[in-house]
Amino acid sequence: MSQHRTPNPALAATVSLGRGLELQSPVLLASGTASYGEELCKLCNLSAIGGLVTKAISLEPRAGNPPQRIAETPSGMINAIGLANVGVERFIADKVPFLSTLDTAVIVNIAGRSIDEYCEVVARLDGVEGLDGYEINLSCPNVKGECMIMGVSREATFEIVSKLRRVTSRHLMIKLTPNVTSISSIALAAEEAGADSVSLINTVVGMAINHKTRRPLLKNITGGLSGPAIKPIALAKVWEVYNAVKIPVVGMGGIAGFEDAMEFFLAGARAVQIGTMNFVYPDISEKVASAIEQYFSAPDMTPLKEYCGSLITD
Repeated sequence: MSQHRTPNPALAATVSLGRGLELQSPVLLASGTASYGEELCKLCNLSAIGGLVTKAISLEPRAGNPPQRIAETPSGMINAIGLANVGVERFIADKVPFLSTLDTAVIVNIAGRSIDEYCEVVARLDGVEGLDGYEINLSCPNVKGECMIMGVSREATFEIVSKLRRVTSRHLMIKLTPNVTSISSIALAAEEAGADSVSLINTVVGMAINHKTRRPLLKNITGGLSGPAIKPIALAKVWEVYNAVKIPVVGMGGIAGFEDAMEFFLAGARAVQIGTMNFVYPDISEKVASAIEQYFSAPDMTPLKEYCGSLITD
């Protein structure tokens, strides 16, 4: 199990996501935007945030999709990286030694081509010290088939979470896609199968075109849209899921500052992940975490736990 990490009881904005995942701040780095942490640590004080969600890890190394894989769009970006990663064995050998030194929670994002692959990756990681939980990626929109097939099916979601629950006693966070008819139905299936939390939203399927060349900007043609452009969608989905499940909701999608994070809390998120804006301001998560801590440290302020989900709708 993990050797991590007991939040300072003097902090005002600590968060418990259940099954031993205790965060010293409700701010996490989103998967795919901070690699494996080492690349960002000189630009951002990782001990000042709640945790890091690593780049996705699969059973075998993956080269990902061919370039062009990233393009800027109005108020965001679109990507089709294709889950490029070093594979689970190199992750354990080369990345965990650094991650295990961090004074913050480490959550490993897991991807796979099949339920058996997901389970095998988690099984190999489960005996490794220095990890606090897993975010199960059932929602990547830029890999043909694979994650998305499971993430859009209530039955497949229930099956994979049930099997993963038997593999590990660590925290299981299930990452959900907005590209479904009913995201709350998928979230309920994850909860019923034993998930400890859900995170949402992953990117929205999108496309960008160069009208001069008459070609798509991405070699993959379509990709995942992220950044401030998707925040209204993300808030609506977080509110929907918060009102459907009892397990904690971790919100993400277009968070670019303190005010955005507070909106997600009001919509029901107990913690948030910051993603695309890390590419613009590498220390944004540290600054947002500091502002949240200062806000909830004020005398007579409503505790964060009570603030979350306190949106006034009448």
